[in-house]
Amino acid sequence: MAPRPAWKGYLKLSLVTCAVELTNVVTHTERVSFRILNRKTGNTVKRIYVDAETGKPLGEDDEIKGYELDDGDFVHIEEDEIEAVQIESSHTMALDGFVDKSSIQQIYLDTPYYVGPADKVSEEAFAVIRDAMAGKKMAGLARIVLYQRERPVVIEPLGKGMVLTTLRYDNTVRQPDTVFGDIKSVKTDQEMTDLAELIIDKKKAKFDPSKFDDKYEDALLELIRAKKAGHRAPKAKAAPKPSNVVNLFDALKKSLSSDSGSAKASSSAKAKRAKPKAGAPKRKSA
Repeated sequence: MAPRPAWKGYLKLSLVTCAVELTNVVTHTERVSFRILNRKTGNTVKRIYVDAETGKPLGEDDEIKGYELDDGDFVHIEEDEIEAVQIESSHTMALDGFVDKSSIQQIYLDTPYYVGPADKVSEEAFAVIRDAMAGKKMAGLARIVLYQRERPVVIEPLGKGMVLTTLRYDNTVRQPDTVFGDIKSVKTDQEMTDLAELIIDKKKAKFDPSKFDDKYEDALLELIRAKKAGHRAPKAKAAPKPSNVVNLFDALKKSLSSDSGSAKASSSAKAKRAKPKAGAPKRKSA
């Protein structure tokens, strides 16, 4: 069964327009989920809205959205009034600028969606826009109203289709300096850096998401199977806590020797270490 589109509208490049649809990249169908039950009866429970003053439950027809003002009063807004709010990006993503995707800092990237033509008529125009961006190795910037919020987005070619990633607004992102500002600058020892680089070289691999496994999800399933069979919950195995490094240089050497081919790594380390220049500081033991 084909996934339901998250949005339908138009992609526009100058005077060229084509109908497109967005599909969620991420699916949560395989994740373990729990329902809330009544502990005494075992029945499922449901959430209901109650009046904060009277405590009486509300029917669906009694519910209405409200925007709170500074004086504590509320402006009542009907659902159809919200749905009637339309701007260009409610139905059209206009490509109004192009950038190198790598120039967008990772902290601004939010949620990805697949973009594809919505009908046969749009396939040619869609392909022209896609291939033009691929030829220039550029990504397009646009805006879209998604889930009652206008969001800046970046769109780039991906195989036969494209991928759209919503972007975070600048005023919602904490800048690195506000978090890393208190970290002191440290002059690292080149010999220790060389050892760390050797460890990285030994662990170099190709990105393969199929090898990722959710160990926490597996532990939850083990718990569910045990409870279903009438057994006690499996005893949790405490993960060993890493200890503070007392001697960083020794820890790096042990990291190398703990892997296979430690002799080769040690010889490589010796070959990589250059003779210290005159006046260069010597390594200090931690």
